[in-house]
Amino acid sequence: MSNVIQGLYYTESHEYVRVEGNTGFIGITDYAQHELGNVVYVDLPEVDDEVNAGEEFGAVESVKAASDLISPVSGTVVEVNEALIDKPGLINENPFENWIIKVELSAPNELDELLNADEYASLLEG
Repeated sequence: MSNVIQGLYYTESHEYVRVEGNTGFIGITDYAQHELGNVVYVDLPEVDDEVNAGEEFGAVESVKAASDLISPVSGTVVEVNEALIDKPGLINENPFENWIIKVELSAPNELDELLNADEYASLLEG
């Protein structure tokens, strides 16, 4: 069973956002990294790029597949996880600690459109 953490917001495309103040930490879920397998490359946006909820902001590639990253929220990229450039496999080790980008939220009300942990767990149970 995939790890689903309470207090995070989830998308149906298996991204999560952890919110601290007006900052969102965006990454892929435990389920997503399991499905992808060994992550070998992460395509990151640039700091100061704008991301929009429901739109692509990068990609992750594994030995099995490449998958677009879809932003759960809109905002400005304030930091990218540089560690993933040299060690993309950190996502496999702990996807919740190894977020991909940090954004300053421009529309916090978008969080209301996302799934909570229980709803996401139900989605995974299918």
